[in-house]
Amino acid sequence: MALELALSADTVRMIVQKARSVSESLPDTYEDGHEGDLSFDTDKLENVHRHDGLAEEEHDDFSASELKEIIDDLNIDEATELVAIAWIGRGDYDQNDMDIAFSEARERSSTPVSSYLLGLPLLPDYLEAGLEALNL
Repeated sequence: MALELALSADTVRMIVQKARSVSESLPDTYEDGHEGDLSFDTDKLENVHRHDGLAEEEHDDFSASELKEIIDDLNIDEATELVAIAWIGRGDYDQNDMDIAFSEARERSSTPVSSYLLGLPLLPDYLEAGLEALNL
């Protein structure tokens, strides 16, 4: 019996691709497990404090905002399924517990789903593993 979801597997795969793109665009500030050393040229910093507020980044990357928008545009059933798929992929539930995962995801939806999911550092991996566990 095939599992029928409101959220298509193709949509989940597209979210996985966007999430990977977002995570790959973040700068890797740690090399070999060590924080980068910071050094300041104190001669240049003395008596110089010019700050015009927060400057906008030179290279705006809208993929994170696009991903947030895509997730925010999901209806409640689709958003619930996306969270449940991530939880199954993370190992919190297995495919036999899909109904329980759905109901838990619906009950815990006090924060925006996009904020919760985008806070998961391994979101693309969890979603892929969830799709695989559900044979989608």
